[in-house]
Amino acid sequence: MSETFDAVVVGLGAMGSATASALARKGLRVAGFDRYRPPHVLGSSHGGSRIIREAYFESPMYVPLIRKAYGEWAALEERSGTDLWRRTGGLMIGQLAGKLVGGALASAEAHDLPHELLDAVELERRFPAFRLDESMVGVWEPRAGILFPEAAVQAQLDEAWRAGAKLHYEEPVESWRATADGFEVTTPGGQVEARSLIFTAGPWLPELIPDLEPRLEVERVVQHWFSTRVGHDPLGPDALPIFLLEFESDRIFYGFPDFGHGIKMALHYQGEKTRASEVRRRVDAGEVARLRTLMERYLPGANGPHLRSEVCMYTETPDLHFLVDRHPRHERAWLVSPCSGHGFKFAPVIGGAIADRVAGESSDVDLAPFGLARF
Repeated sequence: MSETFDAVVVGLGAMGSATASALARKGLRVAGFDRYRPPHVLGSSHGGSRIIREAYFESPMYVPLIRKAYGEWAALEERSGTDLWRRTGGLMIGQLAGKLVGGALASAEAHDLPHELLDAVELERRFPAFRLDESMVGVWEPRAGILFPEAAVQAQLDEAWRAGAKLHYEEPVESWRATADGFEVTTPGGQVEARSLIFTAGPWLPELIPDLEPRLEVERVVQHWFSTRVGHDPLGPDALPIFLLEFESDRIFYGFPDFGHGIKMALHYQGEKTRASEVRRRVDAGEVARLRTLMERYLPGANGPHLRSEVCMYTETPDLHFLVDRHPRHERAWLVSPCSGHGFKFAPVIGGAIADRVAGESSDVDLAPFGLARF
């Protein structure tokens, strides 16, 4: 007979590991499945760094969640004894009326967040690595910083395992179906029964649930690492904060300081559409050259030797906000957070909120803005 669990989690990246951990720590019987061995470089939860920031340009509605996330990451860091994040401060740079700066200011002002609005002269004085257009301004937020994704995923998986979760790596979910008592999940290893089923499979979600394909797009995103240019000062965390820079209307690139493995840069929402099973892993010279053009203009000291590139994937909704909701036909199945390229930082908050609901407990996290009904 197949084994029965209170909850099965499908996909064990950022959201899946957080959800499995939260469920198991509540004493529920939990199984988790992943097609690879997380943390790995084949999904959306890798690359050595992820930004955490409060002055959220996407919408002020995220600020209460990110405030809670800071506390959740700190608690996980203490429980695990692992360094999971570092404060660097953050800059949102662009035109005052642009989406990035205007949105960051709206969130900062709506929630009374510590911040400063700096003109181009003051930005270059404080952060000499930048070369900015005269008309640019920047929002400085002192609490922004970097999460270390591989360490964070591993800490959550370790915690889930210690709490009794059965984690199955290199064992993809092949199919699932509703039963009278819940769900039957089939993998290469056999079948298990689940009273609740949580899909946290990121870019594989449209392939697991084809009904979602019209509402989700998978975007190929390339992360690049560079050495500091010869003759320029090192660009470690003391010299370069995390930043996002809107160089044209609604076109952004972002970067991280050098923690010993290179300066990391990437373009935001400018990659080719793909499928998780078909994503192009090869990175061509033109992709590196495109980013070099931006670096040469705005951050010339970072435009040194190219060290390496990695392909990541965004899973995007039409409005670029999250998708966290029950399956429209199955009350105890959850579709959790295709994050539209900005969700890693929220993982322990969303994972905890799902665990509360699966356990039948109250939650202080409002998931209504992320429901399917808005589509």
